[in-house]
Amino acid sequence: MRYFKEILMLAPLLAMLGGCASDLIEVRQGSDRVFLADAGQVASCQPRGKITVSVLAKVGLFSRSVKDVDADLLQLARNGAVDAGGDTVVKGDRPELGRRTFSIYKCRP
Repeated sequence: MRYFKEILMLAPLLAMLGGCASDLIEVRQGSDRVFLADAGQVASCQPRGKITVSVLAKVGLFSRSVKDVDADLLQLARNGAVDAGGDTVVKGDRPELGRRTFSIYKCRP
């Protein structure tokens, strides 16, 4: 019974930590100008490489929402595009929730 009470006391803390995980992702300068495109939209763009990013999809016993996880992955990909000199990313493989590969392109002069 004692352990059950401890788990109940920790549950709200873990839920709050899961909600704050998005706030821990750095937003690099210039990443707001990196666009998400479909593969068919980058035919005339210069490839700049690929990046595989990952974030926590589960905090303790609690799973984060797919929407929040995907938003964090996209922000990390945008940060990587800035570092690679790109301005566009295209979603690639997602082997598991919390991990995705993005292709990086330079589409604008």
